[in-house]
Amino acid sequence: MTEEIISYAIDPALQSDERDEVCALLARSGLDYEQGVEAFVVFRRARRLIACAGLEKNVVKCTAIDPELRGEALGLRLLTEVVHLAHERGHSHLFLYTKPENVDFFRSCGFYPLAEVPGYVTLMENTPIGIRSYCDGLRRLRHDGAVIGAIVMNANPFTRGHRYLVDRAAAACDHLHVFVVAEDASLISYRDRFALVKSGIEGIPHLTLHPGSEYMVSRATFSAYFFKEKGVVGDCFTAIDLLLFRNWIAPALGITHRFVGTEPFCRTTHKYNADMQHWLREDVSPAPAIAVVEIPRVVHDEVPISASEVRRLLATGDFARIGGLVPPATLALLMAKYRQDRPSAARGGPGEAAVNRASA
Repeated sequence: MTEEIISYAIDPALQSDERDEVCALLARSGLDYEQGVEAFVVFRRARRLIACAGLEKNVVKCTAIDPELRGEALGLRLLTEVVHLAHERGHSHLFLYTKPENVDFFRSCGFYPLAEVPGYVTLMENTPIGIRSYCDGLRRLRHDGAVIGAIVMNANPFTRGHRYLVDRAAAACDHLHVFVVAEDASLISYRDRFALVKSGIEGIPHLTLHPGSEYMVSRATFSAYFFKEKGVVGDCFTAIDLLLFRNWIAPALGITHRFVGTEPFCRTTHKYNADMQHWLREDVSPAPAIAVVEIPRVVHDEVPISASEVRRLLATGDFARIGGLVPPATLALLMAKYRQDRPSAARGGPGEAAVNRASA
């Protein structure tokens, strides 16, 4: 008689013994354990771990079934359990990473492909209209022209360097689209970052400011960006994010050029800029190629301006030097929320470690 399968959820941060077993199962399936996973659904039979599926916010990942048991139709049950867990945590719009050979199975379970790095990984979502609806909204903001540009920025925080980049890009375009990364995984909240960008680019003509989305530099499309302790971001995460931009977002808006600032400090962003040259320009997609334009950073006191330098100075409370790197609105927000002699600092102002961990 076959032993009953027991399923339950674990917190990998608290249950280290079970996490080690999950790591071993993933390794046997040719997968890596990802630090960002917040919960796992696990299946056991006679105390033996036979299947697992991880959840990071609304992203399903680290899904594995014991290679000896893959003929027992555990996949649908495992996916059902992790989807229920996601719903319990308030997530209904889900993304899923899988190997390309598993796409047909997950399609039969209600997931739809978004982008694929052939032979490596596919990103899927649990709706057939998600990204199509998003792009339909973008098309209503489309502008005609020979050169339609785009900038995607985190602006953590918005600096004079960001303003310089937007100024230069806008001057080279018939119209420029600026997107603010929506993921709330940075020192400065998305709400504050968006407000600072809106204030900082005021007066620049032929420009549309867009809120960010889950389809652009998010935990779903580019999760390694938000976990820099992993080192240089993996090629697959970069490719998925850039292919989504090239195949879906750029055609919706008629984007022909993507503008970035040179990156002398952050290895993750530097590699992302370099990978754009391949995934946006090379013959790796049927979608039109997008020219990538790198603009040298503006310099202050012989040092290129960067958000990471602002955060470093913020950790030491050097607002005098910060004032030379950021617009007045950014300086006012940083002083109001992060100055150590203000009451707000006692309610959670960042220490140096927190500032250094925040993303660019």
